[in-house]
Amino acid sequence: MADRFSSFVVLAEMRTGSNFLEANLNALEGVSCLGEAFNPHFIGYPNRTEILGVSAEMRERDPDHLLDVIRDAPGVLAGFRYFHDHDPRVLSRLLGDPQVAKIILTRNPLDSYVSWKIAQATGQWKLTNVNRRKEARATFNPEEFAAHVEALQGFQIRVLNHLQRTGQTGFYIDYEDLQDLEVMNGLARWLGVPARLSALDDKLKRQNPAPTLEKVENPEEMLLALSGLDRFNLTRSPNFEPRRGPAVPGYLAGAEVPLLFMPLRNGLEGSISRWLAALDRVEADELIRGMNQKQLRQWRRHNPGHRSFSVVRHPMARAHAVFCSAILSTGPDSLPQIRTTLRRRFDLDIPEGAVDAGYSLARHRAAFAQFLSFLKANLAGQTSIRVDAGWASQAQVLSGFAELALPDHILRAEDLEPDLAALARRLGVADPAPMPQPLPDEPYSLAEVWDEGLEALCQSVYPRDYLSFGYGPWKKS
Repeated sequence: MADRFSSFVVLAEMRTGSNFLEANLNALEGVSCLGEAFNPHFIGYPNRTEILGVSAEMRERDPDHLLDVIRDAPGVLAGFRYFHDHDPRVLSRLLGDPQVAKIILTRNPLDSYVSWKIAQATGQWKLTNVNRRKEARATFNPEEFAAHVEALQGFQIRVLNHLQRTGQTGFYIDYEDLQDLEVMNGLARWLGVPARLSALDDKLKRQNPAPTLEKVENPEEMLLALSGLDRFNLTRSPNFEPRRGPAVPGYLAGAEVPLLFMPLRNGLEGSISRWLAALDRVEADELIRGMNQKQLRQWRRHNPGHRSFSVVRHPMARAHAVFCSAILSTGPDSLPQIRTTLRRRFDLDIPEGAVDAGYSLARHRAAFAQFLSFLKANLAGQTSIRVDAGWASQAQVLSGFAELALPDHILRAEDLEPDLAALARRLGVADPAPMPQPLPDEPYSLAEVWDEGLEALCQSVYPRDYLSFGYGPWKKS
């Protein structure tokens, strides 16, 4: 076994060639790559139940134990693949330990995005027999792609900065380098293992070899969207790009009225976007969205006198709304992987499928209490599931906005209609339409569910939001 490093981690993302890299690492005598060891939805591989004797349940309780077991694997240099949405509890230890070799795999983000969309459409995530290849074209979504790039850049910048601060050097390898035998053997040399490859693994086949423009249904829309991006984000590794914390792709700007909505993700976005569109008598999908920071700066320069706003909501109402729409529901706004993991790993008592008439109010109240308990652990960094924007504390999201610019106005959901009307009038809209009512929580309203025990639990989950925004116990309107 190598003595330069005690273990290794492949820092990568979906559709970057990490399966191919793993196959070639495992072809080296004395090296063992163990899959996605810290994927919160499975351990190693979807059909496995343990790694080196450590089960998913054991990992959930003590992720550091699995790191220790991988480090101490007998007779081999062992490691695993880690993506930006894997268990965040282990990342600081991984990055801070110079005995853990960092293999940093990157790919042109447009290529990885298109590949991901095709895999979603076909259900084919690996290809070993070209005769079984499934064909499909991706539909390019500008807002989704912007969020994809921002997530990749944020993670890679964090990795780079941590290595810089601790004086470490990672082994950077691009998707195209995976086909270079000498580069792969150079990686083996850098890891300190004596074995070398005589040939590259030939089991996995490249799934989508056509040019990018031929792999999308809407190439014209894609080219138009990409024309507003700095080209260097698309043609070189984004590791050296400045950090982008404010989640700009999620902002919405009026089609004509110079008003910018900076959402805090609290269940009111749909109503507010329809209200914003009504100011200019357009449909909600005609609003300006999916901007990057460069485009946002241009919008601000071209709209002197612009105003921006965010909306905060009572933490209890917000938590119940995201529970109903994203966790309990199986609809389009749901988070199916997290939903499944909460049911299996956290014993969340909700139906496996859609809610039916047998789902009682008492069961709903108990499940919501379970969800609040999960949120408390999740926000404290005690679970492997990512902190979703739908339940991150509103104070923390606003802090992220501050890296670029805070909103001019922070409005409250309970006063939203008169405050929005007043804001529109300041911008020259004489008679703004009333704000559409948000969709009700289903199958039970918060008024039916609320009790003092839930309120106390919610206050323990979001003490900063209650304090920062002056909220007391939730009250029926």
